[in-house]
Amino acid sequence: MNPLISAASVITAGSAVELASIGPGGGQGTAAGQSVEGIARQPEAEEKIQGTLLLSLAFMEALTIYALVVPLALLFVNPFI
Repeated sequence: MNPLISAASVITAGSAVELASIGPGGGQGTAAGQSVEGIARQPEAEEKIQGTLLLSLAFMEALTIYALVVPLALLFVNPFI
């Protein structure tokens, strides 16, 4: 096993997870902020806004988990080792 290939694989997997987490993280923050603003404007629509928010946060979190699973799978089933 070549240590250079192993080190490059670990660094690449870490960078992939880091870069793939930036988008959903920013999206979740924006969605939460906008939902709080919407609830402040229309308190009677709180349940509708919360339901939509939780569904969209679940989809964003699923993207983040997929972005974690793919580099880890490629890291542990590395064809170059």
